[in-house]
Amino acid sequence: MRPLLRGPAMNDEEENSDSTPLLPSARQDEPAPVCCSARYNLALLAFFGFFVLYSLRVDLSVALVDMIDSNITLTDNNTSKECPEHSTPVKVHKNNTGKKYRWNAETQGWILGSFFYGYIITQIPGGFIARRIGGKLLLGFGILSTAIFTLFTPLAADMGMVTLVVLRALEGLGEGVTFPAMHAMWSSWAPPLERSKLLTISYAGAQLGTVISLPLSGIICFYLNWTYVFYLFGIIGIIWFILWMCIVSDTPETHKTISDYEKEYIVSSLRNQLSSQKVVPWASILKSLPLWAIVVAHFSYNWTFYTLLTLLPTYMKEILRFNVQENGILSSLPYFGCWLCILICGQVADYLRVKWKFSTISVRRIFSFVGMVGPAVFLIAAGFIGCDYSLAVAFLTISTTLGGFASSGFSINHLDIAPSYAGILLGITNTFATIPGMIGPIIAKNLTPNNTIEEWQTVFCIAAAVDIFGAIFFILFAKGEVQTWALSDNHRHRN
Repeated sequence: MRPLLRGPAMNDEEENSDSTPLLPSARQDEPAPVCCSARYNLALLAFFGFFVLYSLRVDLSVALVDMIDSNITLTDNNTSKECPEHSTPVKVHKNNTGKKYRWNAETQGWILGSFFYGYIITQIPGGFIARRIGGKLLLGFGILSTAIFTLFTPLAADMGMVTLVVLRALEGLGEGVTFPAMHAMWSSWAPPLERSKLLTISYAGAQLGTVISLPLSGIICFYLNWTYVFYLFGIIGIIWFILWMCIVSDTPETHKTISDYEKEYIVSSLRNQLSSQKVVPWASILKSLPLWAIVVAHFSYNWTFYTLLTLLPTYMKEILRFNVQENGILSSLPYFGCWLCILICGQVADYLRVKWKFSTISVRRIFSFVGMVGPAVFLIAAGFIGCDYSLAVAFLTISTTLGGFASSGFSINHLDIAPSYAGILLGITNTFATIPGMIGPIIAKNLTPNNTIEEWQTVFCIAAAVDIFGAIFFILFAKGEVQTWALSDNHRHRN
């Protein structure tokens, strides 16, 4: 086995070579069993945690349709006449007891966008705090606070637009710590050759949360009223928090029911990867080119992701004159495809590393390339299909599904290059990656003053170009092994 850690005098050729760390013991080819293991129980609980998290995030986008006075919607209509209108049956709600609000399009934009203003603030602090106190409490209370604020959404709406905007920003503050906290936990729990599997299982819950919550919220609005959407997901979030606090531990060493064999397997696999330094090497982190490769990739990927999430449905409604939100299956189909892709890619990525001896960096580059260039190609195609809304749904689904490859690419590369600081690194990259969600819709609005197909083609081409640039930058400058600044002095000088 090649040594993971080299002396300070390593040359460029050594630096560019990638080593995949294995267990240093004779039993390195005998990983602890998967069934009923503590690390996979953690992955499953995290899966349901992110399921709840994204349900809490997207429920407002569905409920808001029923919260708005229909007369306001008609006044703000800016539908293009380039494509013929598709006749859809008018659905008469079984229950219309929910209160209506006279919020125009600009106000609705502020309400939906306010989440990101809170979300971007707590990314880096979340990673730093998770390293100090552990990710269990931070992730748990992050989701709990979001759930509680969600329960108060109907009351905040009654109190006025400003109150609702503040509440959504507070929800963003709570959700902002969750991904850095989870990354910080996996730095102590995920054996290097199981990272792709464990992380993709846990984060795939976000996609399934979108798949389930979109149509379910619509059903609740149809048969009850929009207030019950927030009550249901808020209560589910509180139940999850109780389970999380009772079952999960920050590290294998502190877990009450983990087997000795699994504990030794995890701890020994990470022994030469973790740093004992108490002071965070901020200067080295900020000067690390492999980190900035992840930043650029994460920013670029999210530009396309948020374009697909927020702008393409608008394009289909205002240009193609087909409202995908009226069909719960069609609106959730792209995220179902992405969910399946994430789970499959996690298994394939680790299989390539273990069985086919692919280097870590090769796997991260391949999956990042497919997960970024693929969505870009189909996003461009969506802009050049004319008035065929069936193809638009097909391209949206393919594009979002292919994006799942990136979950085994740059998305978990933080743990490859600096497991001890993975939470902080994710906080940094996710801070930049939140910006597209804030400025993307504004740029699109400025580029589409007349709401024509040609103007929207420009929007899609820009998003695709950003994504392709990010993929190329990551392939050129990413690394797959622990960086020297992420190790303590004792480890740095070992051979």
